Amino acid sequence: MSLREALPSIKTALPGPKAKEIFEKRARVMPAAIKSIYPIAIERGEGAMIEDVDGNVFLDWIGGVGVMNIGYSNPELIEAVKAQSEKYFHTMMNITTGKLYLDYAEAMGKIAPVKGDAKQVMLANSGAEADENAVKIAKSATGRPNIIVFTGAFHGRTAMTMTMTSKKAYAIGMGPFPDGVYRAEFPYLYRSPGNMPEAEAITFYVEKLKSLFETHSPASSVAAIVFEPVQGEGGFVPAPIEWVKAVREICDENGILMITDEVQTGFARSGRMFASEYYKEAGCAPDIVTFAKSVAGGLPLSGVMASKEIMDKVTLGTIGGTYNGNAVACASALKVLEIMQRDDYPGKALKIADVCMKRFNEWKEKYSIIGDVRGTGAMMGIEFISDEKKTPNAAVVGKIVAGAWEKGLMLESAGTYGNVIRFLCPLCVTDEQLAAGLDIFEDVIKANA
Repeated sequence: MSLREALPSIKTALPGPKAKEIFEKRARVMPAAIKSIYPIAIERGEGAMIEDVDGNVFLDWIGGVGVMNIGYSNPELIEAVKAQSEKYFHTMMNITTGKLYLDYAEAMGKIAPVKGDAKQVMLANSGAEADENAVKIAKSATGRPNIIVFTGAFHGRTAMTMTMTSKKAYAIGMGPFPDGVYRAEFPYLYRSPGNMPEAEAITFYVEKLKSLFETHSPASSVAAIVFEPVQGEGGFVPAPIEWVKAVREICDENGILMITDEVQTGFARSGRMFASEYYKEAGCAPDIVTFAKSVAGGLPLSGVMASKEIMDKVTLGTIGGTYNGNAVACASALKVLEIMQRDDYPGKALKIADVCMKRFNEWKEKYSIIGDVRGTGAMMGIEFISDEKKTPNAAVVGKIVAGAWEKGLMLESAGTYGNVIRFLCPLCVTDEQLAAGLDIFEDVIKANA
C-alpha cells in the first residue's frame, strides 16, 4: 500500500532515534522562538499522510496550518513545477514580464468574489504580506489613514499585521506598533455576554462596532474593516452572515472598504473556493480579498484581489516586491486551481464536513468537556470546557493533542484561551483515513473526559 492510501502506524517510541538527532540539531541551529509543536521529523508526505524519518506514519489533520488542502506531493503539481523550472525559475515583474503571473491573475480574476466588474490581482509571498498590502491598497484607494480589526484576529507577524493581530503573545516586546489600527469585538456567539440569543447577540456586536466611530476613529477616517470569515488562531469562530451583511452596510454608508482575510479559509476549505462566495451570494461581497497558504500546494505565494477601480487608485511604487509572482510558484498555483475546480474540492470539503460534524455533535452530547462544535465547510473547531460556566479547558486539549499524536493522529490547538482543537486535514484524505482519525480522536477524548 502506498503512503497516500496508508493508515496511521507507530513503530517506534516517539520521538524515534533518528528524529531525536534531528531535533538536537534543530536546537543548535534554529531559533527556539520558532516553536515546534511536535517532535516529528518528516521524511516524505503523500496525500494526507506523513512518514517520519523513523518510519512512523501519521495522519495529518493540521496540513501545515491550512497549506496542504490539495495534499502532499500531488503528482500533477510535481510535473507542473518541473516543467516550469526547466524554462526559468523567476523574473521580477518590475523588470521582465512573466506570462504565468498574468495567466494566474486572469484565472483568479474570473472567480474573485469581490465587488466590481473588472478584477485585478496582486501577488506576493506570504499571508502577512497579502494582508499588509491589502491595507496599503485600501489606504491608497480611499485616502484615509485608519483601519478596524477584531478581537480574536490573526493576520500575521509583520509590524502592521502584528498590530492587527489580537493575541499579543505574538507581539511581546515588539512595540511601539503602527498607529491607526482600532479593534472591535468579533461576534463570538458561543461566548456572547449573558448567552444572548443569536439575533440579539449580532445586534450587540454590530453596535459595538459602530461605537468605534465615536470612541476611536470617525468613520470618515477609516479606510477599511478587516476580518477573517472564520477566525483561525482565534478559535475557528465563523462570522455570522447577518453580521457580515451589517458590516457591508456600514462600509457602504461610510465609504469604507470591506476586506476579508482568506489566507486560511481560501481554496476550497470552506465548501466554496473562497468563503467570501457565501457573502457574494447573500449580497454582501467584500471589496478586497486576500489569500495565501493552499494557493500553490506548499510553495510560497499569496495575493490580493480587488476591482480594477480600486487597484487603479493605488499610488505607483507603493506595492510590489522582488519575488512577487515567482514563476515556479505560479505554475504550481495554476495547476492547484485547475485540479480543485476539475475534481470539485469544495464538494470534497462539504462531504468531509458532513462526516465530521455528525461525529463531533455526537461527542458534544456524550462528553461534558465539549462545549461547542462549529465551523464553515471543512474548517471546523471543537471547544473544550471545564464546567457549565464554559471555563476554557486548555489542559485537556494539551492531553488530547499529545494522546492523539502517540496514536498517529496530528491535531493542533487554537483559540484565545488555547482550548479549541482545529480541523485542517488535507481535502484529499480518503474515507478510510478520515474514519481512522475520528476513531483515534474519540478514543483520546474518552480517555480524558
